[in-house]
Amino acid sequence: MKAILEVERVSYRWPNNKAALINCSLQIPKPGLWMLVGGNGSGKSTLLRLLSGLLEPKEGEIRLASIAALVFQNPDHQLLLPCCGSELCFHLPIGIAPQAELIEAALDQVGLAGFSNRPIHSLSGGQKQRLAIASALLSGAELLLLDEPTALLDPESQGAVLALIRQLCKQTATQPKPLTALWVTHKLEELHHCDGALRLEQGSAGPWLTGASMASALEGLPRGRAGG
Repeated sequence: MKAILEVERVSYRWPNNKAALINCSLQIPKPGLWMLVGGNGSGKSTLLRLLSGLLEPKEGEIRLASIAALVFQNPDHQLLLPCCGSELCFHLPIGIAPQAELIEAALDQVGLAGFSNRPIHSLSGGQKQRLAIASALLSGAELLLLDEPTALLDPESQGAVLALIRQLCKQTATQPKPLTALWVTHKLEELHHCDGALRLEQGSAGPWLTGASMASALEGLPRGRAGG
């Protein structure tokens, strides 16, 4: 089976010539929830921006088997329109006409059924993040790139967003084609819910480990070196 994502010897330097990624290589072999950890400045956010097309690698190659969409840590940085329905319509692929049924189905998929006319400013942080995820899905993305999506949320909302992504990444009778998610985290407890975890260090990627193994390996490290 073709890999969902292949990153081959990718390097990226900022305009000041500081290296963000150095010969970084990794693969995501199949759908699931995959997590990425690393200390401050290890290249996690840079990698997601390269994968989403916001940046271009200076060296190396990125191969994607499907459309990728980036979900920011702060949903206020990507929700642009006044109400939930109009925001989702904005993210529809070119050529697809807005339909009430399509919008409602997308909202229902993320636990926001009936929210089409709700003003975005009235949503909680967790609801905004779920709306951002719905926007990514409606754009046709099958690879979600999540940059610490629970960092600004209360514990209950953190759990709800994690549970949502886990469900979207599972194959079920009503969801025959599971999604793939690459989730950047600094929360060791979140690692216990992923299908695999990888550590970036000094711009290079290590091997995939189980989430539990990664959490155990990071527990004794200073916070800045472990998860960001």
